[in-house]
Amino acid sequence: QVPLVESGGETVQAGGSLRLSCEFSRQTFTHYAMGWFRQTPGQEREFVAAISANGGHTHYADSTRGRFTISRDNAKKTLYLAMENLKSDDTGVYYCAAQITTAQVVGVIRPDYWGQGTEVTVSS
Repeated sequence: QVPLVESGGETVQAGGSLRLSCEFSRQTFTHYAMGWFRQTPGQEREFVAAISANGGHTHYADSTRGRFTISRDNAKKTLYLAMENLKSDDTGVYYCAAQITTAQVVGVIRPDYWGQGTEVTVSS
């Protein structure tokens, strides 16, 4: 079974807000750093944001820093991405990802697991 399942993607107007969720099916959620990536058809998948296993440290791409907030609820085994002031360039398929590490500082994670993706369309 796929351990990560994203939800929340939909069409939203530019300037609007949206929150994505990712449910983690494994028992050891606290052993994983988590992150979000996004991809437009024909383009490379790009890093969006990451968060450490205990939620104490985050890292963002320059294009999302200040507008997006990554968070996690370890009791619920759920990862979130809150997106504000959305732009047309934010359109794409957003993927949840997990890396097996309890490192307290994270950068761009190297995923061991990927979700199937959820589509976000920002209309102008």
